[in-house]
Amino acid sequence: MDRVLAGDAQAFAGIVQRWQGPLVNMAWRYCRDRSRAEELAQEAFIRAWRGLAQWRRESSFSTWLFSVAANVYRTELKRIPSVTVSLNDVAEPSRPFVQDAQLDGVARDEAVRRAVLALPDKYREPLILYYFHEMDLAAAAATMGMPAGTMKARL
Repeated sequence: MDRVLAGDAQAFAGIVQRWQGPLVNMAWRYCRDRSRAEELAQEAFIRAWRGLAQWRRESSFSTWLFSVAANVYRTELKRIPSVTVSLNDVAEPSRPFVQDAQLDGVARDEAVRRAVLALPDKYREPLILYYFHEMDLAAAAATMGMPAGTMKARL
């Protein structure tokens, strides 16, 4: 980071290479579209490059980078509003619900992802960072810019 802050643009390429996978993975968990996730991650790197002077070294670079990325992803999600459906408009299932224990791992994982994506932003983002992106509580709270207690409550 010292080389990057000193103006070495090539050193930033190493940072992009190191963090590209995790940022694309995080973006995919927000939007569920691989190409869009790659575009969002690229935008996050551009904003990080432009805002490097704002990194105050109070937290690790990765925490700051994920915070920048989360803001980019959150802004993108606000641009395209989610659709809500009234429970009265949903048809009754044609067969009884299969118990969780009977679901195979892939189907269960997909059901959990769909359920998390259906949550309001203020609950979805902490879950994505903490459980799916496997951040610890302090890092997830710092990324969201909220106190750890608030993060716990939302989880």
